[in-house]
Amino acid sequence: MLICLLGFLRTQGQSNFETSFSDNPRPSRQDIRIPILDSLGNEGVLPISILKGKTKGPIFTIVAGVHGFEYPPIMGVQELLQELDPAKLSGDLIIIPLASVGSFYGREPFRNPQDNVNLNNAFPGIQNGTITQKTAYFITENIIPVTDIFLDIHGGDAPEDLLPFICYYDNKKKPEQTQLAKKLSETSGFEYVVSYPYSLSDDDPAKYMFKQAVQDGKTGVSIEAGKLGNVQKEAVEMVKNGVYNMLRELNMYDHPTRQVENIIRRNHQVYVRSTKQGIFYSSVKAGDKVEEGQLVGYTTDEFGNVLEEYKASISGIILYKLATPPINIGDTVMCISAYL
Repeated sequence: MLICLLGFLRTQGQSNFETSFSDNPRPSRQDIRIPILDSLGNEGVLPISILKGKTKGPIFTIVAGVHGFEYPPIMGVQELLQELDPAKLSGDLIIIPLASVGSFYGREPFRNPQDNVNLNNAFPGIQNGTITQKTAYFITENIIPVTDIFLDIHGGDAPEDLLPFICYYDNKKKPEQTQLAKKLSETSGFEYVVSYPYSLSDDDPAKYMFKQAVQDGKTGVSIEAGKLGNVQKEAVEMVKNGVYNMLRELNMYDHPTRQVENIIRRNHQVYVRSTKQGIFYSSVKAGDKVEEGQLVGYTTDEFGNVLEEYKASISGIILYKLATPPINIGDTVMCISAYL
């Protein structure tokens, strides 16, 4: 009986989205909630706003709240939902304002406490998996296929200091999509534009949400703004400004925006990781320049004895770093970025 119910709700959710997306008049906005539940008894929803513009055009998907503690992206999208006017829009917007509802309301930084799964490590998802895996599957099977441009908005999580930046994958297999992602990044109004190498085969699990979109042949971009589990007004404004700039570049929406004079490009990222559990100390912060071999932090035990030291393996800037004392084995101490 439960299996039949799960199948019915899955079909109903797909039908609700497909019907709203295909049949809504222009211009219009509809807010829907897709029910997501699993065989473990977990229940949740995936909230989606569908904005149909006055004319046909690109289909732009915006997602926030993949991690529940990344508040500036979530609040930025909340403000965008109040500001965007479908009558002034060309094309369509699909907006997921809170992708991991369980993580948000459970006040968990990375994982959904309902199943202890990180949504940004779950793609392409599992059709009959746990609630987070099913959320990833729904997005992979229903949202990404109808999307032209996919924007995944993140920020520094509860323990993370972060330098605001925008990023894309340098996917040599899809030059047209990669070129558009680069163009959108460079016109977004973010000072730091970061590219990542792309080496996935078509059969590899993407894990990350916007990497799944790239793997599926879409133009994928990701914003990183905000830090340390707080709502910084300047980060909220960066998120909104970035979205408006990209919509303007696509001739979808005309809104006053802010640009930067000089773009700083980065294309080589190195990660410093911990091999010890303990108490973390560091005097550097996100945005600082570091030199290869420089001591950037250390970990002690509960008595103050040094267990491990961390040194920069390349010269560059710190994109983001751990900024709170607890540290565990395998934690990312920091990401150092350079331009090669």
